[in-house]
Amino acid sequence: MSALKEGEFVGSLDCGTTSTRFIIFDNRANIIAQSQEEFPQYYPEPGWHEHDVNELQETCDRVIEQAVAKLEEAGYTRNSVKVIGVTNQRETTVVWSRKTGKPLSRAIVWDDSRTRGNVLHFENLLETQGIEIDGKVRRGKDGALAIKELTGLPLSTYFSAIKLRWMIDHREDVREAHEEDDLAFGTVESWIAYNLLGGVNGGQHISEVTNASRTLLLNIRTLKWDPALLRFFGFRESVLPRLVSTSEVYGNIASGPLKGVPLGGLVGDQQGALIGNKCLAPGQAKCTYGTGAFLLFCTGTDIVYSNHGLLSTVAYQAGPQSKPVYALEGAIAVAGSAIKWLRDSMGLIESAGQINTLAGSVPSSSGVYFVTAFSGLLAPYWDSNATGLLIGLTSYTTPAHVARATLEANAFQTRAVIDSMVLDAHSDLAHLKVDGGMTNGDLAMEVLADVGGFEVVRPEMRESTALGSALLAGSAIGLFGWDISRPETLMEVNTARSTRFNPRTTEKQRAEAWHGWQRAVDRSRGWFETTAE
Repeated sequence: MSALKEGEFVGSLDCGTTSTRFIIFDNRANIIAQSQEEFPQYYPEPGWHEHDVNELQETCDRVIEQAVAKLEEAGYTRNSVKVIGVTNQRETTVVWSRKTGKPLSRAIVWDDSRTRGNVLHFENLLETQGIEIDGKVRRGKDGALAIKELTGLPLSTYFSAIKLRWMIDHREDVREAHEEDDLAFGTVESWIAYNLLGGVNGGQHISEVTNASRTLLLNIRTLKWDPALLRFFGFRESVLPRLVSTSEVYGNIASGPLKGVPLGGLVGDQQGALIGNKCLAPGQAKCTYGTGAFLLFCTGTDIVYSNHGLLSTVAYQAGPQSKPVYALEGAIAVAGSAIKWLRDSMGLIESAGQINTLAGSVPSSSGVYFVTAFSGLLAPYWDSNATGLLIGLTSYTTPAHVARATLEANAFQTRAVIDSMVLDAHSDLAHLKVDGGMTNGDLAMEVLADVGGFEVVRPEMRESTALGSALLAGSAIGLFGWDISRPETLMEVNTARSTRFNPRTTEKQRAEAWHGWQRAVDRSRGWFETTAE
């Protein structure tokens, strides 16, 4: 066997909702080696979704080992990996003991909707007591506006502070740790970085700003935890991680095949995809279709507050001394997970890829609409009491019509977000860059273009989320001359061809279909009756 050679590569650990992968890229974003593994999902009660974060971490460790082994099989030493980045599912809430480094509870996943009562409680608290900011108490709608001005976010089951509050209120171990000042809170990148950098034996308790901006605790103007929000939700400041930028060296990996390699990039998965698609300038937009779907529109160094149900969020911070870049975001809770539901719960398909074949066997959904509100509706509706709804069923309806309605549900929700985005940004969308597993099917992309009335651009290399964290990590050490703050340094990255899908429907057809979708959404809204906790 010939001696292994040393190259220059960057690794990305992509910690998604259902699987983890480790991808090793070269300077042009060619994939040199990769490994992926699913991890268990827990649904202990309706609307609940949990992860065992020990299992998540073990999966991360294994995919790194497997990808490094494949790198060596390809003829390169493990020392060829010069730096790694991490990208992760956002809002998922993790708690552990600072003394032992062990989790105190399963993580509550971002799409979990058990906290409806908590949201109602804090809405009532705004009405009765308000929130005190800089010595002034703001109540009711003005209080809700104050929270949005600070965080860019509405009160919702979606965000981490609400989930943390539920854990403290309902999990004895978590409550005791909070009372005894032993509680460490973080989103997934906090947990992964803590363990990669040594865990209880020297690991750092940090949180990166794009993830922190999804907690309802970060002031997105100052990029600091806000005392008013801590008081409002009732948290000790000591539970919070130290805030770090999106691209910097946080430390070196403490063990495993990449021991000693710098960890140089942390980023929430949707911001990672924005960066991976090189949408770094104001007006550029992408949508990632995974378990959920997330559309981000870069607004540059300006925070644009939405009047149409979108979120204002941190897109990235290129280094500790850099100004933050912001984005408007529309989040759809259910996209690919609806296809998984058809496969695993309903048995209509045997594999996710079969949905395109089944849906393509009929020319239309024949009036069937599927509102996939399994855990409520996110942007632009923000109705945590909405429920899933199949409507328009007749004796003529077949599984093929339901499959096509599932693809259309994704497209309708994307259009709802884009319509809101256009109104807020005062700019039309020329095209939408897409990535994620759901974009592999041509029919799904054709349906998206037909329903939305815009051009859909699908790059050949669609691991944009992982690529984003790789670009950030490379930028942190100047690898390949990359510099996130200077997009021209990324000109040679991911320049392979793209496939474009253009609308085939008329404006009248789109208007009629859109009217039907709006009627279906109206019928799904407010189904659950929730009381405050």
